[in-house]
Amino acid sequence: MPTSKGLVFDIKRFAVHDGDGLRTTVFLKGCPLRCQWCQNPEGLDACRHPVFLASKCIGCQRCAACPGVEHDGKRPRFLKTGVDEAVDVCPSSAIVYDSNWYDVDALMAQIQKDAVFFRHGGGVTFSGGEPFFQAPFVLEMLKACRQAGIHTAIESSFYTSPEVVERALPLLDRIFCDLKLLDDEAHQKATGVSNAVIKKNIETLLRSEKRSQVVIRTPLIPGITGTVENVRAIARFISAIDPEVRYELLNYNPLAPSKYALYENLEYSLTNAKPFSKAEMERLMQAAREGGVKHIIME
Repeated sequence: MPTSKGLVFDIKRFAVHDGDGLRTTVFLKGCPLRCQWCQNPEGLDACRHPVFLASKCIGCQRCAACPGVEHDGKRPRFLKTGVDEAVDVCPSSAIVYDSNWYDVDALMAQIQKDAVFFRHGGGVTFSGGEPFFQAPFVLEMLKACRQAGIHTAIESSFYTSPEVVERALPLLDRIFCDLKLLDDEAHQKATGVSNAVIKKNIETLLRSEKRSQVVIRTPLIPGITGTVENVRAIARFISAIDPEVRYELLNYNPLAPSKYALYENLEYSLTNAKPFSKAEMERLMQAAREGGVKHIIME
């Protein structure tokens, strides 16, 4: 019987960029990487955190009397304990937790609300954060989806053990795996971790029976991952394993900084970064071709 629980920071319905058809995307908390450009900072920490939504605040200051809050007359500051009361007394839901715990049955109940859309090529995508950071829960959810006949996908760095990959593969219908930088030293500098286990897991994916369902992705970050040299090197690496590999180039998304404002201890460092132009994206796509990739996807 399922016993684990998962910490979920968002459930996005009717997603069209997270796999085949209309998807329900489940975003799980916790990530071992610390990418400088992280698009989902609310998914980094594996703990629940209170957040203040200034646009919803009506200025009643009821939260100021709560033991877990210090108020400066403009906004609350949260202490380490005693925040539950502030969440409860806020009449406009301006103070909320950034995530919720679900057991398998509760999350499946949320997913099944969209079951009618799954009949036309859609399904469920597990994302994050890093979904495999909560591997026991994700594996139980994949099994439950499989039993319910729901198409499954995952978006992951695959910074996880080969044993987890081996258990997850039979339960997945679509696999999106990030490879941000091929050079290990550069990868450690940009993300805080080595890419050795990621590359090993990519070899497993691209040599498995599921290789036709695998998409390798590189988020293109100006001056870091979005260089001709890096894209060409990644293309050479993955095409040498599987000449038919599918490789997706994801243009830089400039919308992340607004999320960082919700967290007092997080700061976005790439404030001047901009998306690549059409001509620049074409040049990076040409670099992927030069590296031997035949099937290129551009987002």
